[in-house]
Parts: sequence; C-alpha cells; structure tokens
Amino acid sequence: MRTSIRKLLLRSATVLSCCLLVHVSGEIFIDAGHKEQTSSPTCSLSSIDQNCDNAKVASLEPFRERKSENDILTTNQGLKIVDDENSLKAGNRGPSLLEDFHFREKMTHFDHERIPERVVHARGSAAHGYFQVYEPLANITKAAMFQDPNKLTPVFVRFSTVAGSRGSADTVRDVRGFAVKFYTDEGNFDLVGNNMPVFFIQDAIKFPDFVHSVKPEPHNEIPQASSAHDTLWDFVTQQTETTHMIMWLMSDRAIPRAYPNMEGFGVHTFRLINEQGVSRFVKFHWKPKLGVHSLVWDEAQKLAGKNSDYHRQQLWEDIEDGNYPEWELGMQVVEEADENKFDFDLLDSTKIIPEELVPVQRVGRMVLNRNPDNFFAETEQVAFCISNIVPGIDFTNDPLLQGRLFSYLDTQLLRLGGPNFHEIPINQPICPFRHNNQRDGLHRQTINVGKTSYGINAINNGLPKSANKKQGFTSYQERIDGYKIRQRSPSFADHFSQATQFWKSMSAPEQDHIVNAFTFELGKVGYVVIRQRMVDQLQNVDGELATRVATNLGLTLNAKVANGNPKSDIASSPALSQMNTAKDSVKTRKIAILAADGVDGQGIMDMNATAAANGASIKVVAPHLGTIRTSTGSSVAVDGTMLTMPSILFDAVLIPAGAASTKTLQESGDAVHYALETYVHYKPLAATGEGVDFLAHVGLISKNRNLPLPEGVLTAPGTGLSDDFRQQFINAIGQHRFFTRERVNAIPA
Repeated sequence: MRTSIRKLLLRSATVLSCCLLVHVSGEIFIDAGHKEQTSSPTCSLSSIDQNCDNAKVASLEPFRERKSENDILTTNQGLKIVDDENSLKAGNRGPSLLEDFHFREKMTHFDHERIPERVVHARGSAAHGYFQVYEPLANITKAAMFQDPNKLTPVFVRFSTVAGSRGSADTVRDVRGFAVKFYTDEGNFDLVGNNMPVFFIQDAIKFPDFVHSVKPEPHNEIPQASSAHDTLWDFVTQQTETTHMIMWLMSDRAIPRAYPNMEGFGVHTFRLINEQGVSRFVKFHWKPKLGVHSLVWDEAQKLAGKNSDYHRQQLWEDIEDGNYPEWELGMQVVEEADENKFDFDLLDSTKIIPEELVPVQRVGRMVLNRNPDNFFAETEQVAFCISNIVPGIDFTNDPLLQGRLFSYLDTQLLRLGGPNFHEIPINQPICPFRHNNQRDGLHRQTINVGKTSYGINAINNGLPKSANKKQGFTSYQERIDGYKIRQRSPSFADHFSQATQFWKSMSAPEQDHIVNAFTFELGKVGYVVIRQRMVDQLQNVDGELATRVATNLGLTLNAKVANGNPKSDIASSPALSQMNTAKDSVKTRKIAILAADGVDGQGIMDMNATAAANGASIKVVAPHLGTIRTSTGSSVAVDGTMLTMPSILFDAVLIPAGAASTKTLQESGDAVHYALETYVHYKPLAATGEGVDFLAHVGLISKNRNLPLPEGVLTAPGTGLSDDFRQQFINAIGQHRFFTRERVNAIPA
C-alpha cells in the first residue's frame, strides 16, 4: 500500500500518513487516516533527495518560536498577564478604560498585522529547496553556484498568479510567476520570471498602463483575476507588440495543471561572464521533471469555485507526502559575436529564441523539499528583486529588464516598510552581509557599533574595505554609442512573426483551445469595436485563426488588413507545443474510485497497490462519508463524497465491479455527472464488471460490447483488476488527456 512520508526538516518527528489495510474482526478496512510517530531520518549531503538541513533553513532557526508547557502568557515587553479575556472597565457594565495597555498593545498589533499586498503577483505559494549544478560551468560563468556538483545551494521559490488579489483563485486564466531566490555563498541571486517566456510589452514605461488595464476596472472593481474585460483588450489592441504574449495567454499555458507541471522562464536575455571577463548572452529555463500539463478551461473555471486553493494545496501536499517537485535549469547560451544573427532582437522581451536555433542545455536541477513554517513570515514577506545578482551574472540593455531593476526595489521599500527589508529573516543572505555603513531606517535590526556611518573614513581604519576584483561584483564594461533618445529600435518592430510561429507550432487540439479562449474572453468584452480590433490583429497572425474567432464572435474580417502574416515561410517550433513537452509519469496523479455499498473491494485494493507502486494515489469517493460495505461484507473507508471531492480534483476515475454499487451509482445524478464530466475533460476512465454497465447506462459506451471503445476508456469483465488491465490504466493516466475523444461537445456535463 502507498505510504506518504512527511519529512519535516528541523522537527522532532516525522508523521507517516499511510493508506493501510487493517484487519478488524475479520473485515478488510482501508484506513486512510492511520498515523504513527517515528524518529526523524538521518540526513547527509550524499543523500541529496532527503529533506535535509540546508544553510538557509538552518539560518531561520533562531527566529522560530515553538510553544512549550512552561510558557507563561506575556505582553510583547515581557510582562506576565493574568487575564487575556476581559478588557479593563469602569465597573462590570462600565466603559472600557484608555489605560488598558494590554488591550491597546494586542489590538494595535492586530490592526497592523497586514502589509500591503503586492500590486501584481499578490496571490502565491512557496517552498524551500535546493539547487545542484550537474557539471562545473567555469567556461561560461564564474558564479560560484555553478561550479561544484557536490554543492547544494538553498533556494526559496514562490509561484503566483499575476492579476488577482490575495483572495482570488488559483486556476484563473493568467500568467504564473516563477520566482527563485538562490541563497549563494556570494549573496542572493533572484531569478524572477514567469511560466511564459515572453511578455506583453517591450519597454517598462508601459508596465503601469498594462497592469492598470488587467486589474479590476476602476469604476466597479470588476472583474477580479480575469482577462475577460474591456480595459485589457482595449490596451492589447492599441499596440501590436502584445500579440505574441496574447497568443500564450490564450493557450493552455495560462491554466497549468499544477505548479510542478509548469515551465519557468527568466524572460529576459541576461549575461554570463567567466573568470576571463568573456561575456555571453543567456536565456534561463526551468524544465519540470513531470512534464508540462494543463487543465481544460471548463475544469479550471469549476475549480476556481470548488477549490480556489487547488494549486497551493497540491504543492503543499506533494511536499508533505515526500513527492518533491523537481525542475532542471536550462540555458540557451549565445556568443556575443552572434548577437545579431537572428531575425529578431535578443533584447526584445516579446521574443523567444526558438529551441531549434539554440538548444536548451540542462545544467542542473532544483528540488523543493520543505514547506514554510509560517506563510506570512516566509511566503508573504519574501522580497524578490531582479537586481539581486552575483559575480558571473549581469544584465543586458533590454528596456523591460532595465525598468524592472528600478521597480522591484522601489516596490519592496513601500510594501515592507522601508529600506531594511533585507533584514527580515527570509530575505537575509546566508553569507556575511550588513558590512557597510548604512544606518537606521524603519525596522532596523542591526545594532551598529562605532562612530562611523560614512564610507571614506580614518576613524575606523577605512572599514569596511572594498572587495578586490577577484572577490566582488564588477559591472560588465559594454561600449555605448549614440544619443539620448526616446525611440524604439527598428529591430523590435516585428510584432507578428513569433505569434504566427506559436500558432503554427500548436497541435490541432491546442489550436482549438486558443480559438475557444479568444471566443470566451472577447465574448465578455462590451465594446464591439474592441473585439473587431483584436480580430484585425489576428489577421496579421494567421488567416484561419482570425476567421474562426471572427465567426464565433459574429464579426467579419477587415479587408484593409493583411490576411495572414507577410512572412508566409515561418517554420513551426515543436518545442512550443505541450504535446511535445509532456511526460508519461503518473507520479503525484490522483485517481478517484467511484463506489457505493456492494463494491468489489478486491478491485480497490488492486488499484491502490498499483497506484502506490507508480507514485500515484487513490481516493474512495462515495455517496456518503464513513464507510461502505464491499460485496464480501468487509468495510472500506470513504475519503470523500461526490460533492466534496468532484471529478475535477482527479486525473482519472475508476468504477469497480459490484452489482449493488452499480445500481446505486446509476440512480445517482451526482454519479452520472461525475462520469460524464470526467469524459468531457478528456481524462482516462475505467470500469470493471458491472461498472461497465454503468458506463453504458450513462451513454459513454455502447451496450454492444463488440464495438470499439472511445479513446482513454478501458473496460474489463469480472472482479478484481488484472495486472494487464492495471498497467493499461496507468499508461492511459500517463497520457494525461485524450483530446481526440469524440462526442465531447454533445455530452451534458
């Protein structure tokens, strides 16, 4: 049976959450809640997949507070308190008194507990982990974190949505933030990116306008966390540089299945500099080990209502269960001499370097193996600044990157209350820091000793001294020519070629999803002229795309606009399609067992064993909580009902044999909907014995068993699950979705 090991770093015990078969009075009882205590596992750097100490997590220990039996309630000043339940009053029914210092301290702290949420990326979740390079990269960078394969560099990674507030849902159509803070021996390096490799604008001066357009509209604060409204599409259709990013936003990349199924990108072109001072351009990629997978739009919308914490909950549970998310760090490296060999500008953040032109070299891996102890102290207070770099990494003249260098630091000054946000524990480097003559400011924690608070000084022997060039950071000396001007480089002018390439690189189902996304989002736009402008823009991307969207919106193509991209010879890039980036692993996948009294208990046990062996898990979903009886009279624990555990929380569904169970399910509208919804979301669906009759009853398969089954639907006679049937089902789950499944649009679910 599957054992979920919750390995908790720096804690005294590890809780084993097991799905065990317990024999009680001769009955088989599946107990999903059985727990036992065991000692914490021994950790070593040679066992790098263990949830071991890392330097950053260890550095947080002095700031952790753990309650003990001997603790006495005190004020923040240490005064012991006798009564924490009644404020000081003038008599039993009299007014409260201003002199009640305990009430004032407690209430004042409560009133000030919240800090301003991020303007963008407000809703997020995060985890600790480590990065490990595969081989030394001294030939391209002198950054210490890329030199020693035995070195585990601590990281803290935050995933987020962009547009919504902290209270919005996880599964909205949006860009996802993918921010990684490396706690290196040379200082913090923050790689602050997204799950899409391009952005909406080329110059940061437009960023406030873009964010204002995607935020809730100012007159009524509607809609929240949605791109389906007038102001965004008005902004998008006023400048064609947004076209490529809009194609990504309307694709399945905007509704990821889970954070461990997301790619990450640094977006900008950075520099790598080696010990000899040689500079090269680089694009950073994060490649998920579990492959790139997405939700379908109907599923994403339902999840937003039924489980708005779907992504953060799955990340938390995966780590608690020991299913540590893992990515490989990839680099696209371009020699300086090749900067201008492409038909696009490397400094244009609305462009990618196709992987067919410059392959992604996978240079290391990142593993997330510990959840935060406190969401506010770590996830909410972590401050990512794109200006946080280390020797061996430097910036380019990308105008969007240049603006972010100012904006991120400026934002943290306001959000975290002043210039000392680096002293908040989660933001502190693990190497020596504070060695400068900066002083004072809000929330200063450092007690600076001595007279000097200025740079050049003799009183303190000129301390601290500057690092030599071998030790410290030196900016890359790049030649600069020309005049101070407010112009866009002509090399940034092509706004459609890569949007066309993206469209041509998609599979037929992915293209259908893009058309449907444009139809849904633009269908909510109140101004017909804005819808027409977007269709006009799409005519410059691809004629078929524009025609399909226009037809769905009741619009016509504009004869004055070029129908189809002027560059008709644009090649596709297979690396852009999720169909080519998916992996067949079923690790972390969740399987629903739809059952009622009279179910085949052996089938449940068989599936549970196979799921656990492949890193997946099962949940028994029934009409009621508690237990259900098997066909042999034993008991099976129920994990949830069809209302509390809907099909959208699972990757596949199995209906085991059992005449009584099947009869109950056939009479349940919720069960019928469960199967139909699984089918229309293209997920694997399996049934055995009388469970096959249930699929025929709901119309998903023919009652004539000699006819072929729909793709991704598996059936078998009898009770129990044969080894061959279980393997077929696991293989189907590994395919994720069956988008060529027929009759989906005709099924009411």
